[in-house]
Amino acid sequence: MTVNVKFFALGKELIGENQLEMTVPDGATAGDLIDQLKEKYPRFAELNSFLVAVNLEYAELNTPLNDGDEVAVIPPVSGG
Repeated sequence: MTVNVKFFALGKELIGENQLEMTVPDGATAGDLIDQLKEKYPRFAELNSFLVAVNLEYAELNTPLNDGDEVAVIPPVSGG
């Protein structure tokens, strides 16, 4: 199945893209996707703190993915 992955700030810098289309196996979770990203893009492993959203809702890494889902990887944000 195919999911659309969006990256912001440091995640975008580490991947080199702001959006990717990724193929994941049926039954994959958000955590499986993150593992696949770390394997394919070793620099992505430098992002050790992040939130994940699936279809615009914050999600846990054990959240199952479905074909066509949008997954956002959100790094920590700071500012005033």
